[in-house]
Amino acid sequence: MYSNVNFDLGGTCVRVLDQTRLPNEEVYLHLSTPEECYDAIARLCVRGAPAIGIFAAFAIAQIARNESPSHEDDAAFFARIRQVSEYLASSRPTAVNLRWALRRMEGVMDACEGRGREDTLAALQAEALAIQAEDTSICERISELGLSLLEDGWGLITHCNAGAIATSAYGTALGPMLLGAERGMQFHVFADETRPLLQGARLTTYELSKAGVDVTLICDNMASIVMSQGKVQACLVGCDRVAANGDTANKIGTSGLAIIAHHYGVPFYVMCPTSTIDMSCASGADIPIEERNGDEIKTMFYSRPVAPASVPCYNPAFDVTDHSLITAIVTEKGICRAPYDRSLAAIMKG
Repeated sequence: MYSNVNFDLGGTCVRVLDQTRLPNEEVYLHLSTPEECYDAIARLCVRGAPAIGIFAAFAIAQIARNESPSHEDDAAFFARIRQVSEYLASSRPTAVNLRWALRRMEGVMDACEGRGREDTLAALQAEALAIQAEDTSICERISELGLSLLEDGWGLITHCNAGAIATSAYGTALGPMLLGAERGMQFHVFADETRPLLQGARLTTYELSKAGVDVTLICDNMASIVMSQGKVQACLVGCDRVAANGDTANKIGTSGLAIIAHHYGVPFYVMCPTSTIDMSCASGADIPIEERNGDEIKTMFYSRPVAPASVPCYNPAFDVTDHSLITAIVTEKGICRAPYDRSLAAIMKG
């Protein structure tokens, strides 16, 4: 497994695996300022909903320590760190884990008012480490539950990347594959390349092949023929937000994969921690969808542009999969099935 987010041993930076450099280079960034941390999220150096939340918590703890002059009064210090929290929250609007983790860190600050600066800094660091440790346990549980839905020898398909580098251990959608491989199970995984940023090609195939899982890369538009040939027995994907009715937002292309799976009768499983469930969001229509620069479509990964410079691009980073297309939502607290408005509410109360 990867130690993709941690505190630098020198105590001055957050150390994070730069996912934009994979699969060709394993490079770690050392970040210490609000601007550097914002940029790391916005540029997808750190990506994957759980990993973004963990990183944001680490960033708040480290920035608070770095920007804590002894002469500053506590009220000004607390106000400034809350401003940093809001700033980081604006880096990516779709993934609910980002705001969830930042709210936890703000809660620690609220509880520490009047206790002194050093106690506050220690509590923030402890909370960041607790969020990471909890995610490790959550991913292990999701992997176990997800594996219970699969059979040895099955063909699987996944979209984008929801493995260890997107979380803290195992991952969500890739978790059952990695855990199954550890136990000697044999799966054949088809990984969608995931245009336009190629997370499936660059990251998922990297993680699975490194773990010894049999993986084949396909273009996004090849999923239909692979399923029509009977090579896939289950689809596993992660997600960045789950609405109260069971609609889920995940990397662009996930909805299309779900539609194809529904047509061929292939079960479609969404795997996520309960921190990704947003009960204040009634349906997928209420989930904000991040739109990114069109140059990601036309120029990124190409030595020369693949379309005329004057052509406009529409580049939504996510789409919403309707709950009617989802066979089950797998969380660390259990497996939810339709009707999701009831099963999700029950699991969030438990």
